[in-house]
Amino acid sequence: MNQWTIDVNEENFEAAVLERSSEVPVLVDFWAEWCGPCKALGPVLEKLADEYAGGFILAKLNVDENPNLAGMFGIQGIPAVKLFRDGDLASEFTGALPEPMLREFLTKFLPSASDKEAQAAMALEAEGKLAEAKAAYEAILAGNADHGQALLGMARLAVIGGDNGAALEYLERISIIADERKEADRMVAKLNLQAGGAQNEAALREKIAANPKDIEARFDLAQALAGVEKYDEALSYFLEVVKADRKFKDDGARKAMIQIFEVLDGEDPLTDKYRSELAAVLFR
Repeated sequence: MNQWTIDVNEENFEAAVLERSSEVPVLVDFWAEWCGPCKALGPVLEKLADEYAGGFILAKLNVDENPNLAGMFGIQGIPAVKLFRDGDLASEFTGALPEPMLREFLTKFLPSASDKEAQAAMALEAEGKLAEAKAAYEAILAGNADHGQALLGMARLAVIGGDNGAALEYLERISIIADERKEADRMVAKLNLQAGGAQNEAALREKIAANPKDIEARFDLAQALAGVEKYDEALSYFLEVVKADRKFKDDGARKAMIQIFEVLDGEDPLTDKYRSELAAVLFR
């Protein structure tokens, strides 16, 4: 065992687990000598405890020697693992999970070394130390090519540097199940909107004034407005295009509205307003 792994029993459980969990998360491994899966899981848990170096405490509890605790926590099958934080049960699982799943379980509650490095890189980014932040993100990705926070950071820096293509490549690498995927989708939608908004807004308004039925000018103006984040007016013009011709530019106006909804916060009033109005047009 390493210094982050301890044996616990009915006498010290309250102090070693419940009270200690107010300082650092405590992962309790309920096991027994006769349990084959326990012997497979235990070394992996110890390896992770050593890797996290105090990020959590691994407490090993032999259920045969501590039947009252096993009964108190409803242990019916082993290995059973329970994570305690601030004196309460935060999460749990039963069975010998493979190491990738164990890591995924832990990352929901514990920052990894890479997560801490990404937080430091984000602080550098916020301070305007972009070259240092980029170097930090690149170092993280060298060891963990799929790290969501680092990929997001590199995408943000690419946008600042004017390389939206590189930003999109970083964003596409973020796993669909990663916590950062939602923010990545918002950035992708925003970049796509900006790509379509290069036309001159004033000139487009003049074209519409001269010919109010010019649907292409309305579509182009909506794109230009979305590109500079004037989302309310952009949504209004896109909605007009949908009303006039749903098939225009391969249903482009509706698709653009969906992209704007992606960019906006889910609770943004504009999302509720225009999503309802769009539905009314589509399903009338």
